[in-house]
Order: sequence, then C-alpha cells, then structure tokens
Amino acid sequence: MPIFALIRRGLLSLMLVVALAVVPTTPPVVAQSSDDTRYAAIVVDAESGEVLFARHADSRRYPASITKVMTLYLAFEALTEGRVKLDDVITVSPRAASQPPSKLGLAAGQTITLDDAMKATAVRSANDMAMAIAEHVGGSQDAFAARMTAKARELGMTQTRYFNPNGLPDSRQVTTARDLAILARAVMRDYPQYYRYFGLHDWAYEGREYRNTNGLLRQGGGYDGMKTGYTNASGYNLAASAVRDGRRLITIVLGGRTTASRNSHVAALMDTGFELERLRRAGQPIQIAQTFFEQRGFGIGPDNSGPVQYASVADEEDEVETGVGSTSVSYASLPATPPQPARVTPAPSESRTVASLLRAEGPSDVTASLNGAAPVRPAPSRPVPRETARQAAGRWAVQVGAFRDETVARDWLTEVNRRFRSQFAAAERTVQNAEGWYRSRFTGMSEQAAQAACATLAERRVTCMVIRPQ
Repeated sequence: MPIFALIRRGLLSLMLVVALAVVPTTPPVVAQSSDDTRYAAIVVDAESGEVLFARHADSRRYPASITKVMTLYLAFEALTEGRVKLDDVITVSPRAASQPPSKLGLAAGQTITLDDAMKATAVRSANDMAMAIAEHVGGSQDAFAARMTAKARELGMTQTRYFNPNGLPDSRQVTTARDLAILARAVMRDYPQYYRYFGLHDWAYEGREYRNTNGLLRQGGGYDGMKTGYTNASGYNLAASAVRDGRRLITIVLGGRTTASRNSHVAALMDTGFELERLRRAGQPIQIAQTFFEQRGFGIGPDNSGPVQYASVADEEDEVETGVGSTSVSYASLPATPPQPARVTPAPSESRTVASLLRAEGPSDVTASLNGAAPVRPAPSRPVPRETARQAAGRWAVQVGAFRDETVARDWLTEVNRRFRSQFAAAERTVQNAEGWYRSRFTGMSEQAAQAACATLAERRVTCMVIRPQ
C-alpha cells in the first residue's frame, strides 16, 4: 500500500478517536439517588384541602413504606363493609414470612389477628404483616395491588401506581407528595374511627415492646399520626399530621437524607403552616400561602428544595424499615408522565398564580388553565339583544373545576355544594364531558347569583369561573 494511503488512513483513525472522545454520549439510566431528584414536599390544610406549600409536589417519587397507608386504608374499607373483622385469625403464608425486614418475624403457618397485624404494620412498619393483610383482604398480592391502584384512581391520586403492599423496592411503584396528601386526607375523612392506628406511640406483642418509627409522635406539638418510609432510592420519607388550636395540617416530606433532618424539616414546615393559619385568623389578608413560606426561607435553595439542614449521622430508627439498609438497590429512572391536577384548589407553588392568570387571560380562562386544559379564547363580545338577555337570565353557570376523572369531578362538585349550600341552593349540579375533560358546574343561575357565588368561593380560595349563556 502506498505510503500516502497509510498516512491518510492513520489520520482518519486518529480523527475518529478524537471525535469519539469529545462528542457526548447518551448517559446510562441511573438510580434516582441525588437529593435534587428525591426531594418533594407539600403542606395541606386537612379540612379545606388548600395547599399551603408545595415543592416538586407533582414529581414522581418512590413511596417506600408510606405505601402501607394505602394497605391499611383498604383494610379499614374491608372492616367497614363487613368483609373482615378485627379478630380474624390470619395464617402467615410462606410469601409473607419471606419478606425482608423490617418485619415481625412470624414463621409460615403461625397465626396473628388482623388487629395485631395492622398494629404491626402501622407501628413497626412490618413488611411481613403488610403482606399478610394484603393476602387476607385481597386474596393475593397481585389482586390486592391492583385494588390499591384502583382505589388511588378513585381518590384522585392520578400519579400513583402500586405493585406491592409494603413499599419494598419496585421501580414501577411510584407516587407524588400531592397524591400522598390526598390519601392522608381520605383516611381521616373516610375512616376516622381507625385513624388511631397511625398514632400509636408503642405496641406490645408477645412480651416485646415496639416503638413507632415516627419519632415526631413523641415530641408533642399536636402530632397524632401517619407514616414513615425509607429505601436507598426514596430517601427518608414522612407523612405527618398535627392539630393545633382546632386546625389540622398534613405535611409530606420525601427524600430526606436522614431521619433527623427529615423530621426537622417536617416540623419546620408544620410550624410555618400553623403560624400562617394563626395570622389569617387574626385578620391578616395572606392570599398566597406559598409566598408566606418562601419569605421564611423555604424553596429558595440552589436546588429549590428549601433550607433542609442535613445531619451527618443517620438515625437508625428507619434504617431497616424496608429491608434495604446499606444494600444498593437498582432503579430505573422515574417516568415523566405530565401530572394531572387532582383538586380544583391549585398548588400555590405553580408557576402561574390565580392573579397572574386573571391578568394574562381573563377570568373565563382561569379554571381551565389551572386544571391542565388549554384555555379557550372567548369570541369577541357582541351586543346582546334585550330579548335574548331576558331569556338567558337563568342560564348562567359557575364552573368549579375540570378533571380527567369523572368520579373526581362529581366528588368535588358534591364537596363544593356541601361547603357553599346557600350560594347554590337554587342551582343544578352537572358534570359535562368536553374532549375528555369533565367539567364540574352549577347551572341554571342568574348572572347576579353566579357572580356572587364565584366571589364567595374566591374569598375562600376555591377556584371558579362564571360561564355566560351560549
């Protein structure tokens, strides 16, 4: 081969090596392990459902053992419907017995009452007992997990998927902080007689004392329940609820680096939320709660996660909660499905507030924009003949939400009607389907009544819009 051909081939090879060295390659799929991708938080008024603070609240995260809140919710449902009883005797299956720690440790063939199994799940976060409950209530893990996901849909938890009842690592099992807040409210609303399971400080079984993994229960401050969670991929999670001065708040924090830092962050968010409620009762017109939190340093850090001060040494209280400890667990990246709002009341942390939407788009587009639909621009206004105006006097409407799920739309319409009966006493309730969006509306109103009703809802921070006759 001529010398020039050899030189040219060599130069081409060298250029290829250099090009491969400098051109970026597609990174491999890695675990969601950095704090930026694990952290999420939300603070909700338990009675009204108002979101006081939210950060990454609609980003999918791994629930870890907070999964057990749904497991117990379905057990409460079965108890209420009479399908099971507290004194039912459960025989532990080989599958339940094989679950890794944290666990109660009963061998296959041993028995336990449903009541004790639920206490072990709530207090000890026992993975084996969560599986035993699932098999007793649902027949099998797969059937029970399918029911868990179906119930999540019923409740409006649009971003949650379940594949096991205890939160052990499964890359498909995901949720959001907002969904977990919806679940927490549902437990209190639907089964208040059983909420006490989540507030047990201690539990004695077979001569041994078990302490609740939620350390905030022993610190005062009105904390009375909910659930912890931990895996390597999720970080330290906590759903907490507290009551002060007759007001109840729910706070969800996901992705903490340690038990201590997570608990501290939850406590700081709770304190700020209750301070906000106190100032409102005192007459201060705080319209955007998110701003109140951010003025106190939440959500201003370089990763938008707030002033979470992490301890250097982890509290081992939750370290073995889901059996992974220091074991490396491989997860695929979380799916990036765009979230659909589960409630009419928007998270104040969203990039556009109600006020900015009013300025940018006009009142008629606010509800659609906040609920994920593209706003429909109204046609240019035209003078309405006097006869038409009289005919249309009783055909105005108030829309209070637009949802992808019809059940959620009907439930929210019922809830708004319950809270504002006098405003809608003469109205009809309808859910209208428009291109896959279920619109919750009060119809058959006069213009004056519709405007007055929407103004009252707005004062109570419930989003609405007045619909003129077509």
